[in-house]
Amino acid sequence: MRLFKPLLLLLAVLAPLSSQANTCDSGRLQSPINIASTQKQKLPALEFNYLSSPLVLANDGHTLRVRLNKRSQLKLGKQIYSLSQVHFHTPAGDQIADEIFPMGAHFLHKNSNGKLLALVVLFRLGNSNKTFDTLLSNIPKQVGPNQAIKNISINVNDLLPVTKGYYRYMGSLTSTPCTEGVEWVILKEPITISTEQLTTYKKSFSANARAPQPINQRPILESM
Repeated sequence: MRLFKPLLLLLAVLAPLSSQANTCDSGRLQSPINIASTQKQKLPALEFNYLSSPLVLANDGHTLRVRLNKRSQLKLGKQIYSLSQVHFHTPAGDQIADEIFPMGAHFLHKNSNGKLLALVVLFRLGNSNKTFDTLLSNIPKQVGPNQAIKNISINVNDLLPVTKGYYRYMGSLTSTPCTEGVEWVILKEPITISTEQLTTYKKSFSANARAPQPINQRPILESM
């Protein structure tokens, strides 16, 4: 019995981990995806109310996370979502018509009912982005908790494209536990960063994008 009880405890710990991994492998609404075929519809406009916020950054060893004070909001139809963080993937996970983008930014939101919305901004190489320069200049050198950067604020509106047309689909978190039921909004117009900026970012962070997942006959909506 002395051997049996530790075994039961170990199984109890491993069971939820196994269930989480299984969702990543067998889920039917996984993210990211390759957007190849869409249904054009008159979708509600995205209403951004992103405000300047003191710059708070975290290096989690995989990506740079910009922590926001949750006063910034996004309205989609009747739903209002609070913005909690922005982080980056190289390359971008989501693709459009097989195009692989060198970087993507994920803006993570949550509404009052706990529903998650991930808004994705895709990057192409081109002109540099001043706001991204500010982030690069303040990447924490050590992996660890949030660090407030003194006397610097950030306005994440500067990481958005001019036009706000978008794709929309139901997806998941892109890392374990790969929870499904996450609303995904992909802005159609990419923004640009320079080759030098991308190179600087990659000196601190390795590639961290999940491969595109099967669409499984999900409808991919496209704003008109």
